Amino acid sequence: MSSSSFRVPLFAALRDSFRQGYSLASLRSDVLAGITVGIIAIPLAMALAIAVGVAPQHGLYTGIVGGLIIAICGGSRFNISGPTAAFVVILLPITQQYGLGGLLLVTLMAGAILLALGLARMGNLIQFVPYPVVMGFTAGIGIVIATLQIKDFFGLQDIGQHSNYIEQLQALAGALPSISTGDTLVGAATLATLILWPRLTRRVPGHLVALLAGSLLGLLLMTLQIPVATLGARFSYELDGVIHAGIPPFAPHWVLPWRLPGADGQPLLVNFEMLRQLLPSAMAVAMLGAIESLLCALVADGMANTRHDPNAELLGQGLGNLVVPFFGGITATAAIARTATSVRSGARSPIAAVVHALVMLLAVVLLARLFAWLPMASLAAMLLMVAWNMSEAPRVLHLLRVGPRQDVLVLLICLLLTVLFDMVLAVGVGLLLASALFIRRMAALSGGGAQLRGSEGPLADLPDSVVLYSIQGPMFFAAADKALEAISRFDSGVQHMVIDMRSVPSMDMSALVLFEKALQDLHRRGIRVYLVGVRAQIRLKLRRAGLDARRDVRSFAATPQLAAQLIRAKLAETGTEPSG
Repeated sequence: MSSSSFRVPLFAALRDSFRQGYSLASLRSDVLAGITVGIIAIPLAMALAIAVGVAPQHGLYTGIVGGLIIAICGGSRFNISGPTAAFVVILLPITQQYGLGGLLLVTLMAGAILLALGLARMGNLIQFVPYPVVMGFTAGIGIVIATLQIKDFFGLQDIGQHSNYIEQLQALAGALPSISTGDTLVGAATLATLILWPRLTRRVPGHLVALLAGSLLGLLLMTLQIPVATLGARFSYELDGVIHAGIPPFAPHWVLPWRLPGADGQPLLVNFEMLRQLLPSAMAVAMLGAIESLLCALVADGMANTRHDPNAELLGQGLGNLVVPFFGGITATAAIARTATSVRSGARSPIAAVVHALVMLLAVVLLARLFAWLPMASLAAMLLMVAWNMSEAPRVLHLLRVGPRQDVLVLLICLLLTVLFDMVLAVGVGLLLASALFIRRMAALSGGGAQLRGSEGPLADLPDSVVLYSIQGPMFFAAADKALEAISRFDSGVQHMVIDMRSVPSMDMSALVLFEKALQDLHRRGIRVYLVGVRAQIRLKLRRAGLDARRDVRSFAATPQLAAQLIRAKLAETGTEPSG
């Protein structure tokens, strides 16, 4: 094997963009697209960080550091990476149990797993996740995110933290008397703007207009002495012994994740037991990050008529998530909505994602103090819109009406498990159910039995002591018994059996064992077996099992004609002439 097969495909998208020609006009398009998507990403990054239980600046740091590294090192020209809504249901419980330090440690572990997947050439991973499973858990995530935003959208008080979805709903219902008029008005105005603005124009990002509308309404209400919860009232930072409202106006700086506080406020105590507890969550984060990033790259390719390198994209995602925790960032992955906006805005290369990260950096340094006035209800309204788009409710309802019943059942189970329990369980159960349904369908396609030789063909003139047995479909553990069960039913008059295997594409170990037992039974009954049309890989398995070196199988024949010639020769040798 040549050394080039071990080449690590870093910077694949960036190299491809420059190799195909990168002009000043391309740079101009990338800069404009990056500015547009950067403006959209700023409030979303803060809102998503709040949704997973950490301060808003950690979402911005994710977009800055993670978005920059992934864009440069990855395999998609257009992917815009940062915090995404898909991770909320996984990361929020981690934050609640292990604090910010545990969350960053999970991100670090997930980055290592993604890097290993990229090095192992697992870029086609998304092809092995059935569509009903993907739709089920993404719709479930959308429902959970929307539920989590009800508190800030209506300004509800004394909700607290709850271990399951039912308790969360009960707490929301109990808190309805504390609804805030100011927060509700701001949230409704922001949400209405998000819905209506794209119908007017797409030249100005609707997220920016909605955020401005909500913020101005919030300021107006506060001047009228109507309370409105703001980001500055919820979050603060300390500088030189002085507490300031909002987020710190500084660029991301180096931190050690395990030195940050856990859920109890004390520095995280990292040991093997903690890593063992965090590993399932890290695996789930890595798998979801890989699926979402590769799906996002496919969507972008469809919009721009390009092709991405899936292995390079996994490497980029892995490196980004390995580095971002050391700068206070949470889990990063490609965001479909932001990527689509970038493509529609004219992006030509990963430079657009780099500009998006730089726009976020400038916003942190120059505008952090203004962010303190952002209404929490406006950020909640933006996430409600994200949840609606993510759930793809119209498509889910359409699939429920027209989809195969078994696939619909998988979708609904994944959705309910995601909402009521967690996404890790939902994906695991969904994959098991989808695999079981696939096995059942493949088994239904497999079978075997005696076939009529007809009045024409190579076996037509042979006596009744010659039987043609045909096997169709893959022979594997769930189908082999069905395919071979009729072999034992032939009467004692059968002396020669031609087993036609031209329609058998594969054979696993379980089928091989059952096939060997069936051939041994035929041999004990004095029936000579001729295997016809055995594919090369199956014949190799039979040879390794020693079947061709024993008397169980008289011949491997490439065609029925050759089997007929061998049988005629044997009949002539024994003094039995073919009929007709």
